[in-house]
Amino acid sequence: MPASEPLSHDQLDAFVVRLRLGVEASELHGSLCGYLAGGAQPHGHDLLPALQLESADNALGEADQALLDGLLAQCRDALDDSDLGFEPLLPEDDRPLDVRAEAIAAWCRGFLGGFGLAGPQAHAELSDDAQEVLRDFGTIAASAFAYGDADEDEDALIEVQEFLRVGALLLYTESLARHAPRGNRVH
Repeated sequence: MPASEPLSHDQLDAFVVRLRLGVEASELHGSLCGYLAGGAQPHGHDLLPALQLESADNALGEADQALLDGLLAQCRDALDDSDLGFEPLLPEDDRPLDVRAEAIAAWCRGFLGGFGLAGPQAHAELSDDAQEVLRDFGTIAASAFAYGDADEDEDALIEVQEFLRVGALLLYTESLARHAPRGNRVH
């Protein structure tokens, strides 16, 4: 996979299945994003153990390690994007609504788990808005979805995806501010 080509949900799903990680692709992406948003600075070889995930084979081959390193770089770059281009890695829009909704819940579960694994300092100085985002992610993660009007459901899903995007960026930005040297903090 070239460094400039972002990893797709399908590619990550194949990776997760091949390694028998026991999580969904969206959950893995959420875990990594939450871990980064919590202030963690993982390295590729330490990433799966840090997220408390282990490959069934317990050793990654060179190609799988390169894919994981690429995913880590992709997440960091997206969260650091000054154009705010970050997007949760979810199934494509042509997938059934229920599949995409469940992937959103899985992404939130992963994000919360990763954020928690980043350590207690990740929670210590959160703004009220950031704390509310985490609570809302928890609500989404625990949701059981009921479907009605397809157009309304689609619109609601788009709104939730946008909320995840903005919420993750808020949490990541607050983490950067916490870890910036005192002289570089913006007031």
